[in-house]
Amino acid sequence: MNAPIDVSFFPRNAKPLTSYRPYWAKRFGVAPYLPMSRAEMEQLGWDSCDVVLVTGDAYVDHPSFGMAVIGRVLEAQGFRVGIIAQPDWQSADAFKVLGKPNLFWGVTAGNMDSMINRYTADRKIRSDDAYTPGDVGGKRPDRAAVVYSQRCREAYKDVPIVLGGIEGSLRRIAHYDYWSDKVRRSIVVDSKCDILLFGNAERALVEVAHRIARRDPVETITDVRGTAFVRRASEPGWFEIDSTEVDEPGRVDELINPYMTTSEQAAAQGQACSQEDAANSIAASADPQSAAGQKPLQTVQIVPNPALPSKGRSGRALPPRERTVIRLPSYEQVKADPVLYAHANRVLHLETNPGNARALVQAHGEGATARDVWLNPPPVPLTTAEMDWVFGLPYARNPHPQYLDAQGSYEGPTKIPAWEMIRASINIMRGCFGGCTFCSITEHEGRIIQSRSEDSIIAEVEDIRDKVKGFTGTISDLGGPTANMYRLGCKSPEIEAACRKPSCVFPGICQNLHTDHAPLVNIYRRARKLPGIKKILIGSGLRYDLAVKSPEYVKELVQHHVGGYLKIAPEHTEAGPLSKMMKPGIGNYDRFKQMFEQYTEEAGKKQFLIPYFIAAHPGTTDEDMLNLAIWLKKNGFRADQVQAFYPSPMASATAMYHSGRNPLTRVRRQMRDVAEEQVDVVRGEKRRRLHKAFLRYHDPNNWPLLREALKSMGRADLIGNGKHHLIPTFQPLVDGSYQSARKKNSTGPKGGGAGVGYTINKDGKAVALRRRPQELEEPQGDVRFRSSAPQPGRMLTQNTGLPPRAGTGARTGSRGNAGGNAASAAGSRQGGAGTPASGKGTGRRR
Repeated sequence: MNAPIDVSFFPRNAKPLTSYRPYWAKRFGVAPYLPMSRAEMEQLGWDSCDVVLVTGDAYVDHPSFGMAVIGRVLEAQGFRVGIIAQPDWQSADAFKVLGKPNLFWGVTAGNMDSMINRYTADRKIRSDDAYTPGDVGGKRPDRAAVVYSQRCREAYKDVPIVLGGIEGSLRRIAHYDYWSDKVRRSIVVDSKCDILLFGNAERALVEVAHRIARRDPVETITDVRGTAFVRRASEPGWFEIDSTEVDEPGRVDELINPYMTTSEQAAAQGQACSQEDAANSIAASADPQSAAGQKPLQTVQIVPNPALPSKGRSGRALPPRERTVIRLPSYEQVKADPVLYAHANRVLHLETNPGNARALVQAHGEGATARDVWLNPPPVPLTTAEMDWVFGLPYARNPHPQYLDAQGSYEGPTKIPAWEMIRASINIMRGCFGGCTFCSITEHEGRIIQSRSEDSIIAEVEDIRDKVKGFTGTISDLGGPTANMYRLGCKSPEIEAACRKPSCVFPGICQNLHTDHAPLVNIYRRARKLPGIKKILIGSGLRYDLAVKSPEYVKELVQHHVGGYLKIAPEHTEAGPLSKMMKPGIGNYDRFKQMFEQYTEEAGKKQFLIPYFIAAHPGTTDEDMLNLAIWLKKNGFRADQVQAFYPSPMASATAMYHSGRNPLTRVRRQMRDVAEEQVDVVRGEKRRRLHKAFLRYHDPNNWPLLREALKSMGRADLIGNGKHHLIPTFQPLVDGSYQSARKKNSTGPKGGGAGVGYTINKDGKAVALRRRPQELEEPQGDVRFRSSAPQPGRMLTQNTGLPPRAGTGARTGSRGNAGGNAASAAGSRQGGAGTPASGKGTGRRR
């Protein structure tokens, strides 16, 4: 067996999780499931709970569910932990079922932000919830963390409330709220919690729990990393600086491109720095003829940059970082001024590296009601040994027995879809250094990768094989936030601790990032050789710009770990929106696609890539979406599911959406470079519909909208019935609706009728035509009619531009899709049923 190796290069100085003296209640031992009722507590011999956890998810005792991890970590520290899952929030009665907690409440909205879980990107209520038995929606309130905290306070007023989870992480300062279209206060203020733990909070939680257990007043716990709290007086021993000292909204100094070599940087400034160039310069100076007219070489004295560590922009000396707190603009200021909001968002993202981040403070209220929300620096990442310990705790890996159906199974009407998706999957790491501006992973889990050891991962594979009922021999995922960032990190501890870049892979892969995929390849090979394991699939998102750096990894992945389709996310094809997303150019996708097809052919398989794209992202123009639609048609893709940009709290892209400014650059009131600093924001239902329609250019329901847009854009040349045209001139039978793969969330008919179509006559006018719905196809000049019923034998695939899987019979979809002219009718497909995304606690939902 290989000994666990801490492969992260981040300097460690935190107290290990396993070094605390266990609480006295450890004598009660390990519970099969954390109790959800008084009867279960009595069976365990408990008279009370030390900690009661309240969550908006159903209780699944699995390491992919955050509340199960928190509960088992506290249990391993010796505390008696009970769980109240999805309580009735209409009164405090449901919060009293386990009695009064001896130490504190632990509150979370669940694995997903409650607003993203309940509403679509168009602010429509979802009718389903993957984290609820039976996939039933409406089992948690809006802004669940706030509501649950209020009810806990009503139930037992004097019990401290410790708030956590992704909903708390994304709302720890004043934030733009997409659903109310305004800036809201920090959730610490709204929930009136005693302390907030943000990020993956095992380290902070264990420290806070033991300090409360030794009767430290919760208001005195102000020195734990990864926590936020309200204060009314200044903290002693801290030096406060204004955020404009860090990132002044004023003139921008030219920055050196970090991806240029030293020689290239020198050449850009008309200088030379390489040994060869220097030798040539010395030789030239020694030659009187060649040196004629040139100045003699001067000795250069290197001095510290006075504008960096020792002094701020004002020229004043900066205090030590570990005792410095940055004052952000107040809640009232960022609410009234979008420019200050973008500035505050930028500063917060600059202070996210645990190696150099400083504390932040933001005022809320004025006068007698004024108080500050204090944010300590982010927590120190877990070591590999600590990650192994967390994932090695005695999880039952099943939902609580309370959710068993009448047949004693979890597979019937009480099945929890999110658990079904991850029951045979394994998290091998945490964190993501991609820095995608629309994603909430880095705001929650951080940019430093925390990896488990190979032995720990293999042990969990064997655990699934031996203990999970109904296991078929297929592991559905070995991944995490990003499938192929396992054990990747900075080459230098000093550079990693000092770095303030928002991404390690944009605009290109950092020269200090090692991209060795060998440890991941070894895990794949070792796992699939285990007895009883038939297949290891990779279901997590893949960073293909990293993958192409390791052809061995791509070959291993493609030939052994793809189940026919591999989903990747280029997100767009155009440079404008990609620069606002901090995503690589489409050329990286082309290189990965070439490698994918090469290794697929060598293996003698039929496998396909499914690219995902985002519509209506900040920085995306109508022309960008048009070019993306042309690219999709050229490459034969017909997307069934369309993802519109969803402004999640605290994300950089959300700051762009709210302010119209780009927080990836210094935020200024007077914009010098409008193209760089101003962001084209896609607002309003009509324009968002247009951007989604470009992604679904093949859907006849979208053709009227696209015709109008193309004419107004001066691109009427793309309207026609030839192969080179984007949309045809005719309009087949449609009902105006869009039936998504998530059937329950689909819209109903919006007019048109099942038997109505039209074509364009010689005068350019629309001529209405009617046919009976049962006529599947009837030619009328250049027009083909098609009813909402599918043709016999027509394959319905997830991505309608892809061929069907071999040996798979045809299925009937629920959305009618008309054909087109003779040239394109053969490629027409209908959308089949998809699966709800769990997000694995990242806050991102497709």
